[in-house]
Amino acid sequence: MRPSMRAMQALRQGLSRSHSTSFIGLGRMGYQMANNLFSKQYAQDNNAQFVVCDANPDAASSFCASFTSTYPSAVISVAETPEQATLLSSRIITMLPSSPQVKSVYSGSIIPTLGKLKEAKDTLCIDSTTLDVDVARDVAAQVSALGAQMVDAPVSGGVTGATAGTLSFLVGGPRDTFELALPILSFMGARIIHCGPSGAGLAAKICNNLVLGVEQIVVAEAMLLGQKLGLDPAVLASVINSSTGGCWASSVNNPVPSSLPGKSPPCERDYEGGFATALMLKDMGLASNVAEKEGSPLPLGEAAKEIYSKIVQEKPELSTKDFSSVYKYLKDQ
Repeated sequence: MRPSMRAMQALRQGLSRSHSTSFIGLGRMGYQMANNLFSKQYAQDNNAQFVVCDANPDAASSFCASFTSTYPSAVISVAETPEQATLLSSRIITMLPSSPQVKSVYSGSIIPTLGKLKEAKDTLCIDSTTLDVDVARDVAAQVSALGAQMVDAPVSGGVTGATAGTLSFLVGGPRDTFELALPILSFMGARIIHCGPSGAGLAAKICNNLVLGVEQIVVAEAMLLGQKLGLDPAVLASVINSSTGGCWASSVNNPVPSSLPGKSPPCERDYEGGFATALMLKDMGLASNVAEKEGSPLPLGEAAKEIYSKIVQEKPELSTKDFSSVYKYLKDQ
């Protein structure tokens, strides 16, 4: 497939693959991650070059327009396909919805393209998607077989962390590949943890989100019960956050408006701008699937998954809202 006009222009302008970074997937998280990565790379090295790619061409074009308005002399191009992004850059970061998209982008485009490149061994792939562990390991093995290097690096911290550049990256892959990826990840996050071999980052992320998904529901239950008992939401939140019930789901993502004075969780914006309920359901499903495969009991996880599933089915308008909107669902019951 031919490179896009902008990609062709970049090549004619002397875009160097070894100096170029591609970011594929400009959703809520990816857009902010790419912005932090590119702006900090450019501040450090004015010769750095960038490529963006998204299934929605308008998202990529919008990102380029915004970035060049801030950095007019930066070299940034739009790739129409992951194949083009691979041809143009030796560093490829992907942030995709889930396993099917990762299989499509890598097995259907990036990996076949790497197979045709003499420079494949100089390529580093970083996938920050939260997906099935076995799929991640299979993709990494295919990339490695071509001489390229890859880590799985799912994130924790949400859109807020992506915007602030304070994400935690949970990384799986060989130690030397982790060391290669570390400077890139440091532009987007504040904490980068090597969890073990390929798939280990995803295993850690799935376990973390299992805890988070359960906690957000019980915080919603407690806040709802407390109000029925006559407690002011801000007072109750203060008690929980300074006591043994304290957790991120209450102290940062509390689901009740006005419960966190001075802070602005998604509930203050009608649950917009956070981690979508449908995505939490996906993550709970990943935990459920791997737990069944490993024979590990998941009673609370299964119960939480059922609640998120009911929200998506019965209140589809909440599926794209922050998952703390479980409070709104329970309140309506």
